[in-house]
Amino acid sequence: MRAFVFPGQGSQKVGMGAELAEASTVAREVFQEVDDALGQNLFRVMTQGPEEELTLTENAQPAIMANAIAVLRVLEKEGGITLADKADFVAGHSLGEYTALCAAGAFSLADTARLLKLRGQSMQAAVPVGLGAMAALLGADIEKATALAEAAAEGQVCTVANDNDPTQVVISGHREAVERAIALVKDHGIKRGVLLPVSAPFHCPLMQPAADAMAEALGKTPPGSLHVPLFANVTASVVTDPAEVQRLLVEQVTGRVRWRESAIAMREAGVETFVELGGKVLGPMIKRSAGEVEVISAVTMAEIEELIKTL
Repeated sequence: MRAFVFPGQGSQKVGMGAELAEASTVAREVFQEVDDALGQNLFRVMTQGPEEELTLTENAQPAIMANAIAVLRVLEKEGGITLADKADFVAGHSLGEYTALCAAGAFSLADTARLLKLRGQSMQAAVPVGLGAMAALLGADIEKATALAEAAAEGQVCTVANDNDPTQVVISGHREAVERAIALVKDHGIKRGVLLPVSAPFHCPLMQPAADAMAEALGKTPPGSLHVPLFANVTASVVTDPAEVQRLLVEQVTGRVRWRESAIAMREAGVETFVELGGKVLGPMIKRSAGEVEVISAVTMAEIEELIKTL
């Protein structure tokens, strides 16, 4: 069994998509469709930068999605492969869940781009710059991270945002609380805490205004039926009902990304091969979480051609 997975924020870099667009008309069409849907030249930002502009949440989110969907479309149209035939499940990390749903046919490419642009804008606007922060806890499992977050909160928000793998957990909340947590890592048997270069504290209760904005947007642009079942971030379990998908996407804005649990659950469901499209960040996390599994990633044309041979 095979799962196709899609990366989240942090996987963006200047130059992304350039090689693929040069090699493939199909890829160029994807980037053009996203630009048209957003009314901006996002592809120029993706390929030329500047980095500060690409890193802005409202640009990074649709850019990462566009890059992954370009890889998928090349795979499908030039490799003659249908995702529904080759994938038993799809999943994505945070914004990658929208990419997974686009791949599974629940959203059109244009709608996915617009939803992610709005998601990025509303997440950025939910908390004034400088008020929130996120930190990666290295050498931390979920128990240690949870205990640390609780100890550091002191009446403020400090909570587990991403349970990535058995050695890496991300916390999110008020900046002072997150900084207190970093100062306390050694007391909790954690190797170190690193502030992340993000502009807002994602996946914590401070994101409620963004969750409200997404509830409204998804009410107007609800997901359709899925060709492939999704493993959802907030439950780490399978979902196929569009109404349930819609509810979980709203919950996901303030909720925890249960990536470690999702990898384990997919493995327990029989998945032996994980295919990451558009990035190379999820594979190592999956291996650390799910153990003896095959991980393949495809970003470039050469990697797509290799992948086609194995599918």
